[in-house]
Amino acid sequence: MNTLLRTVTDRSPFLLAEGYAWLPNRMRASAGPALRTRVLGRPALAVRGPEAVRFFYDERNVLRHGALPGPVLDTLFGRGAVHTLDGETHRARKELFLPLLDAGRVADLTQEVLAAWDEAVASWAARPEVVLLDEAGEVLTRAVHRWTGVPLAEEDAGAVAGDLVAMVDGFASPGPRHWRARRARRRQESRLARLVEDVRAGTAFAPDGSFLDRAVRHREADGRPLDARTAAVELLNVLRPTVAVRWLVAFAAHALHRRPEHRERLEAEDPAFATAYAHEVRRFYPFVPFLGGVAATDLTWHGERVPAGGLVLLDVYGQNHDEELWGDPYTFRPARFLERPPARDELIPQGGGDPRTGHRCPGEDLATALVSALATRFARLECTVPPQDLTISLRRVPARPASGFRVTDVRTPVAV
Repeated sequence: MNTLLRTVTDRSPFLLAEGYAWLPNRMRASAGPALRTRVLGRPALAVRGPEAVRFFYDERNVLRHGALPGPVLDTLFGRGAVHTLDGETHRARKELFLPLLDAGRVADLTQEVLAAWDEAVASWAARPEVVLLDEAGEVLTRAVHRWTGVPLAEEDAGAVAGDLVAMVDGFASPGPRHWRARRARRRQESRLARLVEDVRAGTAFAPDGSFLDRAVRHREADGRPLDARTAAVELLNVLRPTVAVRWLVAFAAHALHRRPEHRERLEAEDPAFATAYAHEVRRFYPFVPFLGGVAATDLTWHGERVPAGGLVLLDVYGQNHDEELWGDPYTFRPARFLERPPARDELIPQGGGDPRTGHRCPGEDLATALVSALATRFARLECTVPPQDLTISLRRVPARPASGFRVTDVRTPVAV
């Protein structure tokens, strides 16, 4: 923790104070799409725009190994995760995740999530109040465990959901949230490593073709299987980001509360509009502030230089709110994605580049599908949104509606 405080607070003094606005504020003062700065005590080059995305994801320019500080690995991603690899080692590990791109698998998870949502909604009418941010986390936890083949006892679902949420909630903040995240990761890595060992020993079952089955059988570039702890890390790199969609679900509800004119089209289950709505939630609301890598060699970008070993930062939040790309970036307008689908390297809330070969999140289509489906479900939910604090602070990473988005008087379960 002392390392985290020293590198973030002392050497990047405005990062904690400004959160998502930290890099866009500095980029705004730049004359072009690149800016030299210092981060974590190292020279850094910040970049933005579709051309910069292609520059950032070219391994001849930017590498991932050594880019993530220890506190982030020990909370969010895990030691030895796919996010830390480069070259053939990365491509071999990425093979484990490629089935996540299959449309059939996306549809299967969506159905699991909808079933878990409907089960949860049926119980909400008996409760005086529910907090959507929390409930969505439990719904997603139950569904993604079923989908990956990872067993989850009903009595453990709440605690596991809490740990998966804590890993995301505490990765970027010193103090109690960070320590909770570290403890949560240790518990869940231990749980899943034991499961991997049990499957290999024949005392636990992995459904054929499930992600658990693939993680147990996966071979690295050198032909060796994953050790149990690394397999657990990669299992968490499916479970955790799926549960992180809870933030986007709460944002989708927040947007609908602020802009109720979109309710009718969501209620009508217009697939094209629901997808556009999900894209706009992912673009408009704060999710990932920026991404970082290490300069593979001395680099020059639009006249700005960074030496080999320096950091290269992709300004994700800034690009998703770039007026040149979006025209009216601070207006929530789903129709923009009906007028023109997003180009690959324009909309980058979960990274850019090719998800099959590069570091773009292979679960992006899953996230879009889940937000589309649950935004539609929420639009059809008969409930009351009472007065509450719905402000979203850009200083908090990850950002959230302050109240978690509370609903009361849930009157009718969703009819399907």
